[in-house]
Amino acid sequence: MGKKIGFVSTRFSGTDGVSLESSKWAEVLRCSGHDIFWFAGETDKSAECTYLVPEAHFQHELNDRINQQAFGQRGRTPMLTESIHTLRALLKMRLHEFLNRYHIDLLIVENALTIPMHVPLGLALTEAIAESRIPAIAHHHDFHWERTRYAVNAVEDYLAMAFPPRLPEMVHVVINSDAREQLALRSGLSAAVIPNVINFEHPPQVDLERTAAFREAIGLGPEDRMILQPTRIVQRKGIEHAVALVKALDDPRNKLVVSHEAGDEGYEYYDWLKAHAEENGVDMRLVSGRLQDPWSCSTQPGDVCSLWDIYPHADLVTYPSLIEGFGNAFLEAIYFKKPLLVNRYPVFIKDIEPLGFDLAVMDGFLTAQTVEQARTLLDSTQRRNEMVEHNYALAARHFSYDVLRKNLEVLMAGLLDESVAPLLGDPARDPRECLLTPAVPRPVSQAL
Repeated sequence: MGKKIGFVSTRFSGTDGVSLESSKWAEVLRCSGHDIFWFAGETDKSAECTYLVPEAHFQHELNDRINQQAFGQRGRTPMLTESIHTLRALLKMRLHEFLNRYHIDLLIVENALTIPMHVPLGLALTEAIAESRIPAIAHHHDFHWERTRYAVNAVEDYLAMAFPPRLPEMVHVVINSDAREQLALRSGLSAAVIPNVINFEHPPQVDLERTAAFREAIGLGPEDRMILQPTRIVQRKGIEHAVALVKALDDPRNKLVVSHEAGDEGYEYYDWLKAHAEENGVDMRLVSGRLQDPWSCSTQPGDVCSLWDIYPHADLVTYPSLIEGFGNAFLEAIYFKKPLLVNRYPVFIKDIEPLGFDLAVMDGFLTAQTVEQARTLLDSTQRRNEMVEHNYALAARHFSYDVLRKNLEVLMAGLLDESVAPLLGDPARDPRECLLTPAVPRPVSQAL
């Protein structure tokens, strides 16, 4: 029998890693007969299966004011404490309404109990789960101890309580082995490792008309080559190394295209990067506007582009990140069979590199040898084909939907009961089809 599964986060919209992985989990679960519902401050999901609470967004003005006082200083005023608990109480009431309205059987919390971008939401979730005793999976993408901006704060007691919490109804999932070790060391909590995945069983379906329109929209000519940096514009993505690569290649056909927007962590790095590219004579194109999540179950306007409109035109993908929780862009480049340059960030070294992927690599800085590897990939069709075919076959074994399906099956059997049916996978059907018909909500019951 299918279950009612509720996803909770501050935002399910766009192409950040949390939104993308949540959509993939939802695909696998919906294809196995479960109904999916969403609770967030912003979503691009169908209205019929969404419970929208603007105050849950990490950029809501009330939360912004709290964050300004909670981080970067030690002292907490009584007024700040009261503000946190006022918003916590409101969000907890909304969470109970969500659980009751849709008769939720299982809650999946996406990063809202991991990184304290919204402290009141984390507290509200912890209390709501404890009060309702609902089975829950806390899916952790990046912890607060991994970000220097949270090191100095006035809310240590709240971080210990809810980021993440210790609850008997909850199991924890992390996306890499180092996170599992750090979680156990710091909190004594055990966790399962479920890596990020892509539907390698079904290669991407490319809309030639939309991809051509995208290329035209950013002003690329027939002879131009796209060096794609498929990440948000934040400092830890190391985009200055992509600028250095394009400069070193010294070919006017090469255009650096950065696919995602800035803003989640401010605009200082964004402004510096634009000036840095200009000073180095690098033609850098920034994709304007938010990208659509290609796994979203809603229909976006025709002028909104998706990641799937961008990757087909990439001649080389750069991924010079300094820190990553796992690496969505790494898998996406392999999924679209694109040659890839990667910086050896810690999770890559520990969890990905030992698997034997064929890549151009750098180790914190760009060498002449790495530049020549990139040049060969751009110029040699044979070398490029050898790389992408090898990588696709390897990723399909380790990071496919089948890997996710088996892991979720184990978690759900332990949290719910042994009667939960095995999660199904139909190799002849693209799971994205399962998102087209949203679940119909049940009648609203009395709120707690």
